[in-house]
Amino acid sequence: MGAPSAVVDLVAVQAAADRIRPFVHRTPVMTSEFLDGLTGMSLLFKCELFQKTGSFKARGLMNGALQAKARGISCVVTHSSGNAGQALAWAARSAKMEAIIVVPTDAPAVKKAAIESYGAMLVMCEPSNAAREAMADKIVAEKGAALVHPSNDPDVIAGQGTIGLELVVQAREHWAGSDLEAVVVPLGGGGMIGGIAVAVKALLPSCLVIGAEPANADDAFRSKADGKLLNHDKPVKTIADGLKTTLGTNTFPIVQSLVDEIFLVEEDDIASATRSVWERMKLSIEPSAGIGVAVAASAAFRAKYPNLKRVGVILCGGNSDLAALGGILANAKPLSAEAMAKRQRIA
Repeated sequence: MGAPSAVVDLVAVQAAADRIRPFVHRTPVMTSEFLDGLTGMSLLFKCELFQKTGSFKARGLMNGALQAKARGISCVVTHSSGNAGQALAWAARSAKMEAIIVVPTDAPAVKKAAIESYGAMLVMCEPSNAAREAMADKIVAEKGAALVHPSNDPDVIAGQGTIGLELVVQAREHWAGSDLEAVVVPLGGGGMIGGIAVAVKALLPSCLVIGAEPANADDAFRSKADGKLLNHDKPVKTIADGLKTTLGTNTFPIVQSLVDEIFLVEEDDIASATRSVWERMKLSIEPSAGIGVAVAASAAFRAKYPNLKRVGVILCGGNSDLAALGGILANAKPLSAEAMAKRQRIA
């Protein structure tokens, strides 16, 4: 694979790790005998649901807020369906800054309530990427604030890359000196997988970086296949609400050059994988985290990479709307090799 965009490199990720270390957790890794048996691999789950604010977003948004403060800016703005909004609200409070969060009207209630609980101002907008961006730009211009984009901001990408730095070390410790062979990462706007790919490929060039994307929100899959940045070509409806966003001008080049494959996952498989993690691992992940488990358990992944043994899976968050998720999990079929067969496509 080619070199990534120069917008983020390993040095930037390492600097972000030093900058945010006083504020964020070094999240644990966990294992599952059930999922190891189902997949025939040794899976290591990076538990970002235990991160501050309940998702990986705290890393990147904290880095973005601290960098804005270093430039003398006192107010930060982002647009988010929930997790990034919570993360920036928390980061701004921690850094003694003002935060304004633009949120679509269809964002889960639990995420909107959490944003407000951290003391940020909530501004509602229509549920489209264009509406979110326009409202955020308007507020930035009026307030003289800094826009901290949830995924496309280089400081955010670098902050998310700290997940990769930690996982490489934790995996080597877990497997007694042996390294990761692959890592499966949920894929929406590309900030998390972009940062992880920069870090992991710099430290372990042969390690595969695999994207897991909802089939109902497949812009990254199509963009990578066509070699150009594409938008959603249809209305997006997925239980993985944190993965509705599209790649950006900074994340697309990294995904194109450093992400080895993108697997598309159907809604039923996201639900089944999420339910299995709740039942077997007792981890209250959100569906956006379950999608990586679905890829690792799929027949398509095992057929494509039959010799993989040591695989990391990012459980990116645990901020679910329980009223909605309860019905989804209750109706989900148990995760099995047969149920997952031939469902995923790859790019």
